[in-house]
Amino acid sequence: MPIVPDVTEFGGNQDDDRGVARLSGTPVRNDTNPEPMPDASQPAPKPPKKSAGRDLSAAIGVGVGLGAVIVASLFVVKAVFVGVVAVAVVVGLWELTKRLEERKGIRAPLVPLALGGAAMVVTGYVRGAEGAWVAMALTALAVLVWRMTEPPEEYLRDVTAGVFAAFYVPFLATFVAMMLTADDGPQRVLTFLLLTVVSDTGAYAVGWRFGRHKLAPRISPGKTREGLLGAVSFAMVAGALCMQFLIDDGAWWQGLVLGLAVAVTATLGDLGESMIKRDLGIKDMGTLLPGHGGIMDRLDSLLPTAPVVWLLLVLFVGSG
Repeated sequence: MPIVPDVTEFGGNQDDDRGVARLSGTPVRNDTNPEPMPDASQPAPKPPKKSAGRDLSAAIGVGVGLGAVIVASLFVVKAVFVGVVAVAVVVGLWELTKRLEERKGIRAPLVPLALGGAAMVVTGYVRGAEGAWVAMALTALAVLVWRMTEPPEEYLRDVTAGVFAAFYVPFLATFVAMMLTADDGPQRVLTFLLLTVVSDTGAYAVGWRFGRHKLAPRISPGKTREGLLGAVSFAMVAGALCMQFLIDDGAWWQGLVLGLAVAVTATLGDLGESMIKRDLGIKDMGTLLPGHGGIMDRLDSLLPTAPVVWLLLVLFVGSG
């Protein structure tokens, strides 16, 4: 329920030093700085409107721009889209490692992470899951070796954070590139993106309008159970439509399962990112995208969703 500010009422026998001064026990009006008495017939102020907490126009503009770049690269040349994913991974790693160092003093080595992360995405596209695993292992090894060039203090902490960053950002993003290798790869990636966006939109719209019961107040106070139901409902409907009309040999009931899975993983991704930001004591991972924060603030729900969508699509319609 919106909180209506208290309205202070003046009148009756109330004595207030803003309008009345007492001289020898007798109330005397102070005419030098009179304060008009409020009209009792005036309606109470309206409750404050709910706010999204961000510049909505900027967020929409940036979102539309990013969407146009992604769709254009996706359906023109597949390799260009793989490059877009690799760039997003490198920027996301830069944001994450920078915040870790600023807030916790953790020095996760960015150079091997950035090179290994980009290689991971490309290798996953060219060689599939096996190539992605090999690239992940080599990136982790590079992190361990690179950190040896610095003093040994906090070595274990830094390399642990580095291996976590390698898995969390580039390895999970590799599954997006792996979706693209199928004959209907662009449609699979588009389905993945649409369902994640629809899930987030459903959660926001329903939670903002009907949200009453907190989902995880200690992690993300803004998320509600009603919002989760909105995410599930929106994503399942969108999933049925996408599987029926976009995916070769797809069926609407498979889309219901896919939409449910996306809503769950996208929500968990949001909560996981919120957990990291709360631990770091920050609101956003970066400021690169007006109205959105940083790249990592847009990847939070996409990253854990990618392997789930890839796996379900392989199970439903195969990898070709």
